[in-house]
Amino acid sequence: MAVTLTQLRAFLAVVRTGSVRAAAEELVVTQPSVSAAIAALSRELGAELTERSGRSVRPSAAGEAFAPYAAHVVGLLAQGEEAVREVRDGEARELRIAAVTTAAEHLLPALLGGFTRKHPGARLAIDVGNRERVFRRLATHEADVAIAGRAPPSAALVSAPFRKNAMVVIAPPGDPLSAPASVDLAQLADRTWLLREEGSGTRAYNEALLARLDVRPRTLTVGSNGAIKAAVRAGLGVSALSREAVALELDAQLLVTVAVAGLPQREWFAHRSSVGPVRPAVVAFLAFLGGCGDDGAGADPRRAD
Repeated sequence: MAVTLTQLRAFLAVVRTGSVRAAAEELVVTQPSVSAAIAALSRELGAELTERSGRSVRPSAAGEAFAPYAAHVVGLLAQGEEAVREVRDGEARELRIAAVTTAAEHLLPALLGGFTRKHPGARLAIDVGNRERVFRRLATHEADVAIAGRAPPSAALVSAPFRKNAMVVIAPPGDPLSAPASVDLAQLADRTWLLREEGSGTRAYNEALLARLDVRPRTLTVGSNGAIKAAVRAGLGVSALSREAVALELDAQLLVTVAVAGLPQREWFAHRSSVGPVRPAVVAFLAFLGGCGDDGAGADPRRAD
């Protein structure tokens, strides 16, 4: 099979951007060269990999099936090139960690502090985004490890839980539903629920929670955890967030919790790709996280050393 790296990069750029023009701009080449590369790749594979959709271009069914393999090849080759440079230049390789926003803001700093004290020569690069971005970076080998919730079912990942991620429903101080020891979710059906952006795991959790109701409550997308907390304090609605994200506000009594009966709980997971070699730095970081659980087997990451 005479498939080239140029062809794969052109195809993946069109998949990402939805446009030959945007792909050409991203790759700093001409539009005809992108079109020619994808046409040659389609001929080599014996199937059209893209199709028109209005003014944009999207992967065909064959292209959808091929895209993950192309991403693995391009990502692994980029990792290999970096490994060669590091051997040549005698530099330690970065451990690239992708983390969802809640973990990056409230969990990861203490974890990284503990890890670097145990491994003082470690070089770390952190990328923060929502769930969709984090798992995409793992799939394309742009990250070595991801800290997030449970992985998508079809992801080619090795995943391990390392800490509970308690979820709570938050309300403004004085909310009448904060007093009872247990509240049925239906009692919050008339409230406005505040949501994170599309692609967020926290948003998906709230939407799954509301799907249990017979009615569809009002929702308002306000984006970040910080915006949700401010909106709740202003009386605009309620929301379910990780206790990690609201611990300071709860301690300061700026927010209160509503004890929803049967509220589903979550866990923090460490993920790595199941494709390609596993570097010693990745093994060391995952082993460190394995000793930072909250089930008595390891230290609390807030006190990790």
